[in-house]
Amino acid sequence: MPKENTTGRGQDEQTESSVRIADDVVGVIAGIAAMEVDGVAGMSGGFAAEVGERMTGKKNLSKGVKVQVGEKEVAIDLYVVVEFGVRIPEVAQKVQENVKRAVESMTGLECVEINIHIQGVSFDEGREEEHHRVR
Repeated sequence: MPKENTTGRGQDEQTESSVRIADDVVGVIAGIAAMEVDGVAGMSGGFAAEVGERMTGKKNLSKGVKVQVGEKEVAIDLYVVVEFGVRIPEVAQKVQENVKRAVESMTGLECVEINIHIQGVSFDEGREEEHHRVR
């Protein structure tokens, strides 16, 4: 004779749960992945981000990154400063590839957009002086 279920619950009952990844978490992952690419001098977070970093003394790892996270997809805008002399289209493509790989592997979210905005060019100090010197 089969036993009766005395717990009052169905045996096939499943717990529903979800994981929500904060925009800032995705932003940090994307910012670090972008900085790993050769030719990227830094991220541009604008004036407010620069002032905030200096006042708090804390480095903002998601500086220069704007993220929109959905349930299963993410769109990312990166504001990048490149080094002088690099081929910008190649650096931008490598940033897109590295960010996509890092975000998708760490979060499981699909990157539907990764937009690169080149905000400036960085010169190393020796070169900058060379360009400004009058001959």
